[in-house]
Amino acid sequence: MTGPLIRPARPDDDATLALIDALTWSPLHAVMPRPQPPYGPFFDARHLPEDHLVAEVSGRVVGYVRLGRPTELACNAHVRQIQGLAVSDEARGHGVGRALVRAAVEETRRRGARRLTLRVLGHNTVARTLYESEGFVVEGVLPEEFLLDGAYVDDVFMGRSVL
Repeated sequence: MTGPLIRPARPDDDATLALIDALTWSPLHAVMPRPQPPYGPFFDARHLPEDHLVAEVSGRVVGYVRLGRPTELACNAHVRQIQGLAVSDEARGHGVGRALVRAAVEETRRRGARRLTLRVLGHNTVARTLYESEGFVVEGVLPEEFLLDGAYVDDVFMGRSVL
């Protein structure tokens, strides 16, 4: 597999991203219930194409990262947040997630923000290791915030400067 091409999402990516989102659902990283067919649209009024970067390999979309603002407050406008990251099963382990995280950092900087934050479930060690290797540090933990599959799971806040 060659390295991924990272590009802005387009409206016609909707069905592919909805499918990736549904197929990659796991209690390892999701707190929402498993999506059921028929899957709704991926893009909506709160999640526009311009809020996403997608990864393509050999012309095929294999993942995305969603960037948003953690709040609508003007005093928080200097912060962006990774609000979703998914990589199709066949593309995992080939640097696609890392490329998307790095692109998110660059896009955050390009948009004039100073910080990039995210939330990750405490038991998702693969994701936490990736984020830590890309300069994110734990900035807070909400212990046992979620009850998933009968187990209490921490909600971990991570962040980094993009300057």
